[in-house]
Amino acid sequence: MFMRKPVFMLSIAAGVFTLGVAAIGLAADAPANPVALGSPVTEAQLANWDLIVAPDGHNLPEGSGTAAQGLAVYQQKCAACHGTSGEGASGSPALVGGSVSTTPPLLTVGSYWPHASTLFDYVRRAMPPTAPKSLSNTEVYQVTAYVLHLHGVIAENFVLNKNTLPAVQMPNRDGFIDVSAN
Repeated sequence: MFMRKPVFMLSIAAGVFTLGVAAIGLAADAPANPVALGSPVTEAQLANWDLIVAPDGHNLPEGSGTAAQGLAVYQQKCAACHGTSGEGASGSPALVGGSVSTTPPLLTVGSYWPHASTLFDYVRRAMPPTAPKSLSNTEVYQVTAYVLHLHGVIAENFVLNKNTLPAVQMPNRDGFIDVSAN
């Protein structure tokens, strides 16, 4: 039995064929020296974007800070979203408290994140959300120290830097499975 294709299907097929022929024609007419947009990225420029800090602290920058110093930075640049004591506000997540054993779990820096370097890395690259990467490395160490202190992970005057941060033991450090070991 012969079935007719609906007219709109034939129209779509004709349109696709026409676009394909046009694309081939445009490619054939492309100039030998196409216009270059932008400029190549230099290694120095790329280094400003390569900010990933590993769990072992690899790539942590120079700088240092304590929770006592971080309080002022936190109040100025973080409290509007995360609350005065990290409790969360304005639809932004809580940073402190929480538990992985509640239903639903309240996942915060201290209750969930296995490495302190993850907090540093995230704050440095993404905070504050209105101006990511605007904090100096020293400010990031200070804010990181403040948030860790709010969790009771470090003392108020503990100096956080590229040597001490990797040694910080997070409460949920054993709550994950290392799939790279398998």
